Amino acid sequence: MKNRCSSSGETGLVIGGGLVGLCTALQLQRCGLSATVLEPQEKPQGASWGNAGHIAVEQVQPLASPAMIAGALARLYPRGALGLPLRQIGSWGPFALKLLRASTPARFSAGTAALSALLAQAMPAWQRMCALSGTAHLLRQDGHFVAWESEASAAKGRAHWLSTDIGTASVRDATPEELSAIRALAPNGTIAGAVRFVGSGQMTDLGALANALRQALVAGGGTIRHAKVDSIEIDGGTAHAIIGGERLTADHVVLSAGAASAELLRPMGLRIPLIAERGYHIQSPDSRWPVDMPPVAFEDRSIIVTRFAGGLRAASFIEFSARTAPPDSGKWRKLRDHVAALGLPFDGPDHEWIGARPTLPDYLPAIGRSTRAPNLLYAFGHQHLGMTLAAATGEAIAALATGRPPGIDLAPFDPARFGDTT
Repeated sequence: MKNRCSSSGETGLVIGGGLVGLCTALQLQRCGLSATVLEPQEKPQGASWGNAGHIAVEQVQPLASPAMIAGALARLYPRGALGLPLRQIGSWGPFALKLLRASTPARFSAGTAALSALLAQAMPAWQRMCALSGTAHLLRQDGHFVAWESEASAAKGRAHWLSTDIGTASVRDATPEELSAIRALAPNGTIAGAVRFVGSGQMTDLGALANALRQALVAGGGTIRHAKVDSIEIDGGTAHAIIGGERLTADHVVLSAGAASAELLRPMGLRIPLIAERGYHIQSPDSRWPVDMPPVAFEDRSIIVTRFAGGLRAASFIEFSARTAPPDSGKWRKLRDHVAALGLPFDGPDHEWIGARPTLPDYLPAIGRSTRAPNLLYAFGHQHLGMTLAAATGEAIAALATGRPPGIDLAPFDPARFGDTT
């Protein structure tokens, strides 16, 4: 891809080697910067790699909404997928109050407009990133299905999706052939109806994607250093990353450490209201799920099932908790119960995963520049949309770093919305 934003000689230090961090580092490198990624794990296991692989361009409405608040009680675990562990009320209680304040009709409307503009860039940005990294074969632009197990829920769900704002995506009723295919994959269920989204997509192999992005960065002269950043400090208006007794800085320091981002800012007195919104999945190494079947969300059960190159994955749950809290094994059991009840083709023993989505109270990411250190850029807080928005965020951060217009208005995502000291 032609370099159209040369900033030769400048340096970029990206804290976090998830999808947002890697895409950002590659975009900085494309603009002529010398890019280094700091990532503590040699094989990261965070939300970037445990998600459903779904490029969810249809999710333009923030989850911080009047409808979400109204229906929260009905969705509480174990009946539903919303986990609010009592032992973690110290973590989610203050966050819940901020979420309530962010869920007014006016803020929901403004958030929808902001997310719509950003999500409109998601698929084109992934197309460009895949061309840059040689991963076009991993990107499937084949939509996805949402299915229901009762006539009542199918009628209600269908009416919702056919009437709601879904951005650049479109939705239609599943054809009889498509409905038969879903029923064949869930023979124990009573699939009453389904819709198919057009315009969304999927990454078919997250492991291959991770390797390709890392290899492209290194091949272009970038560096991946496996080291844990202890904190970010600001001295004389310049941000530094602290690793043990070592102090690192660069022309542009990008914080994209996911759910750990707020912890890195805390030593310098910043209180970003970020919470770990934890999700769970189980994955079977073998499956009879057809390779050409897009992801299917079984909405009555709040699970999404995706076929990857490495097997079949069922993912679910919104659990507000401390990032390092022990997992709730009951949620994996609940996932297995859903799989068995539907009769999904999970073959062989499954693998369990838990990961933390970085979520801010208004369900908008933090993308922007620090008011305290001009060299500090923020790229975190993508909640359920980290996979979806990674490439677009990388392009936006590279534009900020090189003084170019980012293509959309980033003011709604400015972290200064949480206070003027960020």
